[in-house]
Amino acid sequence: MIGVDGRPLDPAARAALDAAEVVAGARRYLHLAPRGAEHVELGAVAPALARLAGRRAVVLAAGDPGFFGIVRLLRAHGLEPRVHPAASSVARAFARIGRPWDDVAVVSAHGRALGPAVNVCRARAATAVLTAPGAGPAEIGAALAGWPRTLVVAEDLDGPDERLTTLPAAEAAGREWRDPNVVLCLRDPAAVPEQGWLAGGAPPAGWALPDDAFDHRAGMVTKTEVRALALARLAPRPGTLVWDVGAGSGSVGVECARLGSAVLAVERRADDAARVAANASAHGVDVRVVAGEAPAALDGLPAPDAVFVGGGGPDVVAAAAAAGPERIVVALAALDRLAPTRAALHGYRVDGVQLAASRLADLPGGSVRLAATNPILLLWGVR
Repeated sequence: MIGVDGRPLDPAARAALDAAEVVAGARRYLHLAPRGAEHVELGAVAPALARLAGRRAVVLAAGDPGFFGIVRLLRAHGLEPRVHPAASSVARAFARIGRPWDDVAVVSAHGRALGPAVNVCRARAATAVLTAPGAGPAEIGAALAGWPRTLVVAEDLDGPDERLTTLPAAEAAGREWRDPNVVLCLRDPAAVPEQGWLAGGAPPAGWALPDDAFDHRAGMVTKTEVRALALARLAPRPGTLVWDVGAGSGSVGVECARLGSAVLAVERRADDAARVAANASAHGVDVRVVAGEAPAALDGLPAPDAVFVGGGGPDVVAAAAAAGPERIVVALAALDRLAPTRAALHGYRVDGVQLAASRLADLPGGSVRLAATNPILLLWGVR
């Protein structure tokens, strides 16, 4: 296996290529093959690889073929390649703009659904996307409407038509782009990332944070104990989009963002909407705030993977269910809303629990007592 990036091959790679009986690769790389070797253009992979068996064979691939590349396919077909990698397209793109990339989430939309890649772009400060026709800069730019992001589009890296373009995400949607390309999605192109120790960034230090980790209006915050179970049922993770409806302080949405999800918080009160934004900023995450009252405010929002309803009646729950998420979690303080909320979760497997926690509270003289919090009904539905 030889990585090809348009520059001269290293001596070991060149020697392997010169000795090959058969060379497989994309059409744009086959000119590198020696004349005496059989040339196999890679289209359908399985028939092409069958022609390599038992022969001195070389597969030409761009960049590092072990990085979202063809090495996986070769091993899946029982082959054990010797790899001569070149710099990946992600490494070269960041080298062009002179930015470190050890903090960057790298996702692939090549031969995969675009949605998870876009959700990582929505959630992270810096993301690199390996693209494909129909899942490229225009589609990514369109999907990022409402999220302030800058795209760096690197077309034909190291090729004769190489071009780097930096522009707001919204402008990328209205342009045509050459393949192949890689997209860098940045919240702040001028930012210098903090020094880390784990490529792509470390996971958060815990979840179900204390109530006082969030600014809130007179105790209007989803309590820690409730939030812990809500997070377990929402299953936030990279590649997903969570709606936090009736967000209040935004504590649930912020915690989902800390765990890697893209988050939309819907809140009708202007002062609470400002608190959501402030709490997200304080915890170093992105939460897009939509000011408005559900269910009307839900119209036109990107489809969610999970929804938390912390405020609103059965009509809000029904509207959230109509958006088709895999999971919905609803917090209820009023018992009379239980039956209509269950009915609004039509099409979901519904379960629930009442949570009644008693917290330690100090007494004079160093003693403690148990102080009860208000009981909450937590319902969840899984499609």
